[in-house]
Amino acid sequence: MVIETNLNQTKQQLARIRHRHLNCFLETARAGKISAAAYALSVSQPAASKTLSELERILETRLFDRGGKRGLTLTTSGRVFLRYAGASIAALKEGLDGLAEARTHGSRVLMVGALAGVAAQFLPRAVQEFRESHLTIVSIITAANSVMLNQLRVGELDLVVGRLARPEEMQGLSFTYLYSEPLVFVVRPGHPLAGRDLFDFSMLEQLTLLVPAADGVMRPIIDRYLISHGLGTLSNSIEARSPDFCRQYVRDSDAIWMISRGVVQHDIDDGTLSILKVDTSDTQGPVGLTIRADTDPSLTLRMMMDTVARVARDFAHT
Repeated sequence: MVIETNLNQTKQQLARIRHRHLNCFLETARAGKISAAAYALSVSQPAASKTLSELERILETRLFDRGGKRGLTLTTSGRVFLRYAGASIAALKEGLDGLAEARTHGSRVLMVGALAGVAAQFLPRAVQEFRESHLTIVSIITAANSVMLNQLRVGELDLVVGRLARPEEMQGLSFTYLYSEPLVFVVRPGHPLAGRDLFDFSMLEQLTLLVPAADGVMRPIIDRYLISHGLGTLSNSIEARSPDFCRQYVRDSDAIWMISRGVVQHDIDDGTLSILKVDTSDTQGPVGLTIRADTDPSLTLRMMMDTVARVARDFAHT
């Protein structure tokens, strides 16, 4: 009798949940703020709040803890629902993609997200090799890691190539390790600190330090590294998402840029940027392939992943 009651309750809940409920929940979980979710969804903040409240009433549970400096945080129920909500949106998109593929006689677009360092390094060669034997169109998207993982979770991306994210961001996702990559300090050629064998960390309090944005996957690593060397929050640091901005800013000033080596490897090779002699071995971070854990990759996606992994191994050993 209890089982039958639970089944009836589940059916009633499913009948009431709408696509907008899931989208609003997923976007709020990603952004941590209703205002940011409302902006991303192009709705008003009151409308987004109402949608979330409706969903919580339907599910008869609280999905977010509200208040405090951290904004909205997922409850235990919210973390459980996050995995399955993302999977349901992704499954629906896969169904629509399947229909579109059937209408176009098998052709489809493979959507791949990549962090800037990966996009600049081995991914171009991997895509080129993949395209030599496959007619599949490949679309490369670069964005903040948290944004790409959310797009992956709801089926807007098929694959993300980049650094391993925080554990709380990996719910419902599966990571395959490729290689590890350190962060580096880079400056313009002729910089006062270039070529020095000893690096004085106190100089970072006097010079401008460029770092990734606070929600970037590399930022916690950078913060821990600086704290371990006696530095807390630097008042003269600049947060920037754009590698192009940082690259130009460093070339035009005495600023120092702390960034994943892959982002600046081409600049190092052609001599437009120089690496400072600093031990950053403890900033090594795993780079790999992230897919949804709840779906079996298509043959095309598996072939793309195999190609990326092979090219990445060659890159890591050069």
